[in-house]
Amino acid sequence: MSLRIKKGDTVILMVGLEKGQTGKVLAVDPATNRIKVENLNMVSRHHKGRSAQEQSGIIKTEGSIDISNVMLVCPSCGKPTRIGVMEVDGKNHRQCKKCGFDIDSKKPEKKQDTKKKSARQADKTSATSRVKRTRKSKAEDGEN
Repeated sequence: MSLRIKKGDTVILMVGLEKGQTGKVLAVDPATNRIKVENLNMVSRHHKGRSAQEQSGIIKTEGSIDISNVMLVCPSCGKPTRIGVMEVDGKNHRQCKKCGFDIDSKKPEKKQDTKKKSARQADKTSATSRVKRTRKSKAEDGEN
């Protein structure tokens, strides 16, 4: 059975403790219908050093997630979507069910911001972000 999610796709987790978080697919195992997603379902493995140069410790790695528990995030509309299949030039391509975008084609072009901040606005925002507020002591306030 071919899977509709491939390595490199962005997916969103639909169930579990980390529900709603997104990540990039690192590996797909079609035999078991499981995938590994970057920084999701982290598991700890205890490792014992076998030589003086090898270090012992706890290693955190990504655990596998069943493919039915994730949904593909459309690169065009940015929403979690089901995947349809359409034929283009004799090859099957994945298609977003919400916006109809061909997922296997080129990546969508990002819209550039047409409004540019003036130099004064940029200076004001950077100057205010650098101001650090401190608490006044009672001695400075003149209170006893």
